[in-house]
Amino acid sequence: MNAYIIQMEENDLSSTSSDSGSESDTDQDINIIHYRSILQGLINRCRTFFSGDIMPPVVDESLERRRLPKIPIKPDTAALDVSEFALMTKQSSGDLPTKVDYGRNNIIDLLSNREKGVYFNNNLSYAKKCKINNLYVPNEMSIMDGCRTKYFCGIFSRDGNRLITASQDQVIRVYDSSTVPYVSLHKIRARDVGWSIIDIAFSPNNEQFVYTTWSSALHLCSVNDKNGIQEPLSLIKNDRRFCVFAATFSSDGKEVLGGASDGCLYIYNLQERRRTLKIAAHAYDVNSVCFADDSSHIIYSGGDDGLVKVWDRRSLVESTAKPVGVLAGHTDGVTFIDSRGDGRHLISNSKDQSIKLWDIRIFSGAQAAESTLKAVHQQNWDYRWQEVPSKVTNCTKKLEGDTSVMTYRGHVVRKTLIRCRFSPVETTGQRYIYTGCGLGRIFVYDALTGKVKASATKHLECVRDVHWHPIRNEIISSSWDGTVGRWVYVDKKDIAPDAEEKTPLRRSLRLARKK
Repeated sequence: MNAYIIQMEENDLSSTSSDSGSESDTDQDINIIHYRSILQGLINRCRTFFSGDIMPPVVDESLERRRLPKIPIKPDTAALDVSEFALMTKQSSGDLPTKVDYGRNNIIDLLSNREKGVYFNNNLSYAKKCKINNLYVPNEMSIMDGCRTKYFCGIFSRDGNRLITASQDQVIRVYDSSTVPYVSLHKIRARDVGWSIIDIAFSPNNEQFVYTTWSSALHLCSVNDKNGIQEPLSLIKNDRRFCVFAATFSSDGKEVLGGASDGCLYIYNLQERRRTLKIAAHAYDVNSVCFADDSSHIIYSGGDDGLVKVWDRRSLVESTAKPVGVLAGHTDGVTFIDSRGDGRHLISNSKDQSIKLWDIRIFSGAQAAESTLKAVHQQNWDYRWQEVPSKVTNCTKKLEGDTSVMTYRGHVVRKTLIRCRFSPVETTGQRYIYTGCGLGRIFVYDALTGKVKASATKHLECVRDVHWHPIRNEIISSSWDGTVGRWVYVDKKDIAPDAEEKTPLRRSLRLARKK
């Protein structure tokens, strides 16, 4: 049973696991922290698998006492400022200067000019509407739902009318999210689940979804079918050591793309009902996959080898498959990638505690890829169990050959494959990049400055998944504390003083008060 529990991990079990903690810790202290973390994790798993009822997750009581890492350098926006990404984002979010001076360009002036008929058709442009929306970034959370185990996923459909969550209790919950409050429609009991449901993806028509787990097959379900009918989509022969960490549909809904624990990309054809492609993509786990745009011709993949690779679907052949390019710059494994949808830009989240913005027209050289692989190999901490070493958070040196456009730092990536995404084009003009955090926070970065626009601690455990509603200014966060949070904007003046987040006292001040 011990072997069975240990093999059901969310990430590659072959990844190195050694000493961690701050560089000033003694070896004995480091080992104590390491083994204590391992023991706590095993206790969580045993409570789940040996109890007749699902037990609530053990919350790390030291979480609230942990502080965010201090980033020693300010965001370097030199490359970003002259990039096409900056120009496109300013244009879509209403920040480009206009030929005509319309005043101070704040919300009062914008609305006043609209009433005066200053704007075309007496209406605000799409960019001006985004500019107003961006003044009200979600900053306050209320609990939308909860269960007695860890939540791993929570995503909206493309039209925003459905929300699906998945948790370690093997239950998939479907909600009507077209109105507020959300309405629970039905629950689906997942099948053949090992460890947990790892990922969920909606079909383009929002009528079906697939979920992944430690299983040799994907599972296809209907969104609105209360009977819970499921169809397994077999990728390999039965193997409990196999897991698809990420899956997504092609834009026409005919294929499902997956990235797996064996380092391979898989494509399953839903019309032929068979796997049509398997290619060796990464040296270690493929943790995330996505299509570049709605053409579904270009594929992005991110792996535990720290590399992001770009593939052309039209020329992929199993025997001779090669990426059209590689993006190198991370110094540890990639946990998630998200495409901007323009066929050129994407972001990647990494265990090196950073999000990087990429332009696929600027590939990295072979030497940069080798440098990334070497840096990953030299990592001697296990993000699943251990604290982030100070040498990782304090790293200011850019990897030689790093071709990323921008790097965003401040959040913590540990315990699980934490996700990051671009904010919606409809409401924000994709002005922001947002992510979960290993310390129970959500982070919203300004994509043009690298600064944190919003960040708050409301969850008691790490936030693995975050998803911004496509047409409303609200964010869903899925946490390992067994809750799903709904974030909206609240004016801080409207929050009671005793409800505001309290900053922990400095150690010296606490000691002084005790005396």
